[in-house]
Amino acid sequence: METSKTPLNTEEDLQELLLTLPSEKNLDGNNSLYLYQGAWIPVSFNLRGVDSFQRHFVAQDTDIIVASMPKSGTTWLKALAFSVAKRHIYGAGESPLLTTSPHELVPFFETDLYSKDQLPDLEQLPPPRIFGCHSHYGNLPESIRDSKCKVVYICRNPLDQIVSFFQFAHKFKVDDGVSLLSLDECYESICRGAYGQGPFWDNVLGYWKASSERPDKVLFLKFEDLKEDIVFNLKKLAEFLGVPFTDEEEKEGVVEEIARLCSFDNLRNLEVNKNGVRPLSGAPNSAFFRKGEVGDWVNYLSPSMAENFLDIIEEKLTGSGLTFRN
Repeated sequence: METSKTPLNTEEDLQELLLTLPSEKNLDGNNSLYLYQGAWIPVSFNLRGVDSFQRHFVAQDTDIIVASMPKSGTTWLKALAFSVAKRHIYGAGESPLLTTSPHELVPFFETDLYSKDQLPDLEQLPPPRIFGCHSHYGNLPESIRDSKCKVVYICRNPLDQIVSFFQFAHKFKVDDGVSLLSLDECYESICRGAYGQGPFWDNVLGYWKASSERPDKVLFLKFEDLKEDIVFNLKKLAEFLGVPFTDEEEKEGVVEEIARLCSFDNLRNLEVNKNGVRPLSGAPNSAFFRKGEVGDWVNYLSPSMAENFLDIIEEKLTGSGLTFRN
């Protein structure tokens, strides 16, 4: 990873950098998507926050990093990781998730902790500290990659991911004077990987390869697998994090309790997630819960669009061993 030669300390620094970067129209119709360090990043995602995160974050060996492409099950995995790692502090009936958004309990580096010119004091947080990010693996700070902290990555069938991302992007249109792009209009950009934190294949492959090379460091999960067997994957997650469920916990149904607490329907129907808003962005918490279904892409993409995009994905992933269920 190479950070910007000059720290992006001011808005002027950022504007100078943007003049040098390739740009694309964002899915919400704004010309505000920039290719930075191999990733397509919306200006709204806060490039200065990305730069500050890379320069200043110092990982601890007990940290847990929840990583993903946007709209791949991030909110769900944050809730699961928090519940598993903190279960000896909070029982299911007293979990902070009942009154607090998963994104507040597991804040994003780029858009929460290091946004708005902040340099947060994270040393005071009790272990294990749990954070979220959408950055490519190669763009993570060296302290994350070189320490013993754990990285849990979740990916999703790319067809469902792009549909969910498109729907999400339309909820946060920045300029009322700009017409929203249709999915058909965005399709060419999507096929080139030019959308938030894309290209998809580069984002997922970085973590996939890291999970193969360092399975004790990076756990690679698939949204569809969690939907199919959440209990098995919760046990897998707990084992990876070094806090396996005991025989007594399994007999008492602790695994199932966490699965119920963190289920899509339960989280979506909690008051905080129906009516609350994100503190910094003002985004409604409800926007982070759409359908949570597998295969919903068929309602939005034509067969030819899906086939073409999957052909691109297959070509990009050739030789990696990574596959997706359609």
